[in-house]
Amino acid sequence: MPFARLTAATTPTCHLGLGLAAVGRPGYINLGRERDLPAERSVEALRTRTHDLLDAAYAQGVRYVDAARSYGRSEEFLAEWLRTRPEAADMVIGSKWGYTYTADWSTDAERHEIKDHSVAAYARQRAETDALLGDRLDLYQIHSVTPDSPALTDKELHARLAEAAAEGVTVGFSTSGPDQADAIRAALAVTVDGEPLFRTVQSTYNVLETSAGPALAEAHDAGLTVIVKEGMANGRLAEPDAPDALKTVAEETTMGCDAVALAAILRQPWAGVVLSGAATTTQLASNLHATAVDLDDDQLARLADLAEDPRAYWQRRGQLPWH
Repeated sequence: MPFARLTAATTPTCHLGLGLAAVGRPGYINLGRERDLPAERSVEALRTRTHDLLDAAYAQGVRYVDAARSYGRSEEFLAEWLRTRPEAADMVIGSKWGYTYTADWSTDAERHEIKDHSVAAYARQRAETDALLGDRLDLYQIHSVTPDSPALTDKELHARLAEAAAEGVTVGFSTSGPDQADAIRAALAVTVDGEPLFRTVQSTYNVLETSAGPALAEAHDAGLTVIVKEGMANGRLAEPDAPDALKTVAEETTMGCDAVALAAILRQPWAGVVLSGAATTTQLASNLHATAVDLDDDQLARLADLAEDPRAYWQRRGQLPWH
């Protein structure tokens, strides 16, 4: 199992990963993108930015990278980097299928991605991913499973995914929305020939959205590797938009708000990999300081008080504009 390579890794940052959602396409919902990315968001500019981030991440001990078919050209950029970096053979590579990127490299498209969890979509997107990443693909995840997703009940799809697992690709799923816990528990019950299908789960968890925590603990206890996404709440936990309580704790620790927010997640005993969604190498370096943040019980309690009702959190997230 590829994630055993992370367990064996000894770098302080091996449990922090790099997600490519913010740099594989010109438009995304993160706050501050007008500051983080060049005004000319050409394919070449974001290719260079992605490669710079990958170089910096690898040099600083990061050993997991997370892409997706819907992250614009993220798989393409990652594949190019891997071909020219033979020393990065120990990097664990994950991607996701289930959304199709439809923005055509525009920041103001009517729809940026279309969701489809059918067998046909899996077959098409798996072929697209294989053409780019080939045998470097370690983990393939269903993108944004919700309790009503057909991916939880489609036996033909389960059989196809089990075939991929038998061929050596780890099969996982990600979740989104206010009912993440229900989706996680439903996915844990999916079996093929009496064996659990999924070996990883990737969910949104941060100091504002903690509702998936108990279900993620159950997944961890069931043997799944837990990957945490959106630890920065799409920029809401970074300067200058961070809540005052987070800013105060950051001042007390002499670290950035981002490092403190990610450190709070790393404290969870079930957290296997926590993703950085950095768009600049400076942001990445600051994110990686999370491993050096020492939070006491009082500081953790103050951060816990920031938790929002999950439906209010996801309603606000849904209103964020694609920059």
